[in-house]
Amino acid sequence: MTAARREGLVLLEGKRLVITGVLTDDSIAFHTARVAQEEGAQVVLTGFGRARRLTERAAQRLPQPPEIFELDITKGEDMEALVSALDAKWGGVDGALHAIAYAPDDALGGNLLDTPAESAATAFLTSAFSYKTLAVGLLPLMKKAGGGALVTLDFDNTQAWPLYDWMGVAKSALESVTRYLARDLGAYGVRVNAVSAGPLSTVAAKSIPGFGLFERVWGGRAPLGWDVTDPDPVARMVAVLLSDWAKSTTGEIVHVDGGFHAQAVSPDG
Repeated sequence: MTAARREGLVLLEGKRLVITGVLTDDSIAFHTARVAQEEGAQVVLTGFGRARRLTERAAQRLPQPPEIFELDITKGEDMEALVSALDAKWGGVDGALHAIAYAPDDALGGNLLDTPAESAATAFLTSAFSYKTLAVGLLPLMKKAGGGALVTLDFDNTQAWPLYDWMGVAKSALESVTRYLARDLGAYGVRVNAVSAGPLSTVAAKSIPGFGLFERVWGGRAPLGWDVTDPDPVARMVAVLLSDWAKSTTGEIVHVDGGFHAQAVSPDG
């Protein structure tokens, strides 16, 4: 135990955080909730529909099983109900993790040229526009808190990836949404950032066609190496960005990928 912990100084002491996207205990969102609780935060989770059972099951594995609220990010009434419930519970919110992404099957797997507009739109609305939805929805509660921090989960799309297709396009849009939200929310003391994570063997990632390619390439090129089974480094960076230690950081895309993004090729080509 460090001296700071013995003195009760922890990174997120007293913070009230909303964590979306917890489905299983191998996810970045789950480990973010765990780290946040370990660092002194109060946490609530969101889930919806049939998948909410998975959220409830995973929540029981956290250090302190949190309350879970219904939130289908595409439904305005869900967002309104969440804000009302959080206002009654806490009276304000200090931060949130946006861990929401989805693309239909026909928008992935090498179908870029054949993807219908509706499927591309679904990928954009769910994976990028939803960051704006969450930010605007929670803004009144963050104003009450005197400011706040929002973090989303990204996957670097400065280059085109095999098979990632319209999800890659949506992630590029997500990075742009991050910058524009940072521009417009700074006046309210709200910071908006993204964490670009290396590939992790989560249930969600494994549903992406060709995910094994990312696993194979990353280990050889990342200078620090990369463990696809360990979400903890990503969760810790999210916690930093949600904390007051990052009080002047906004509009940033922070890479937690072992340094992969900074390398052109691996030593063996």
